[in-house]
Amino acid sequence: MTDTVEVGGNAEGQTTTRGRKARATTELLLDTAERLFAERGIYAVSNRQIADAAGQGNPAVVGYYFDSRLDLVRALVERFNLRIEVEREAMVDRMDRRAGIRQWIECQVLPFTGGFDELGATSYFARFCAQLIADPELRSILLDESLVSSPTNLLTYQGLVETLPFLPPQLRAERAECAFFLTVGMCADFERARAAGTPTARTTWDELALGLVDLLVGVWTAPVSPG
Repeated sequence: MTDTVEVGGNAEGQTTTRGRKARATTELLLDTAERLFAERGIYAVSNRQIADAAGQGNPAVVGYYFDSRLDLVRALVERFNLRIEVEREAMVDRMDRRAGIRQWIECQVLPFTGGFDELGATSYFARFCAQLIADPELRSILLDESLVSSPTNLLTYQGLVETLPFLPPQLRAERAECAFFLTVGMCADFERARAAGTPTARTTWDELALGLVDLLVGVWTAPVSPG
């Protein structure tokens, strides 16, 4: 009986160890791909280059963990969104549903910039997102994972548009797209400047978030021209 338990325990331990190694390898590949994509462009980097940069001897390792380049991109977006979803959910839970537009925009922006702040010097995700929005197919992944697949983001969008009943649906969509591009672009530029040691008008992610919220309030509340 003792031998049986010991063998079973070893088997279970080996399975657990393999699982930990697989998760560690997945994270390493994601970290490496995110950095290379941000620095060189998503389609300019091969799976072999990702494997080499991650110190993996098998050049096919990326294909083993991710079926396609789109799967890899989606995994990167999902990973970041999971990191910030908890904070956004907590903010939404504290919200008064009668809150004004600024509070709803803060619920969208602050978890996003806070996620970059937590990454610190290893943050490449904003520059990676800037690569995504330049490509229609990749942009759809970013929009789907960041907006449609996020229950709390949908709540913040609903709360936001309810404060602007004068905006027709087509203008809501237009301003939402403008807000999204502005957010990604400003965060990418700030992240890039910090990495290069270039002076910026805002010195911290918190300060950037404050200015970004101001700008987005202006975007959403801009007057509507007749016609």
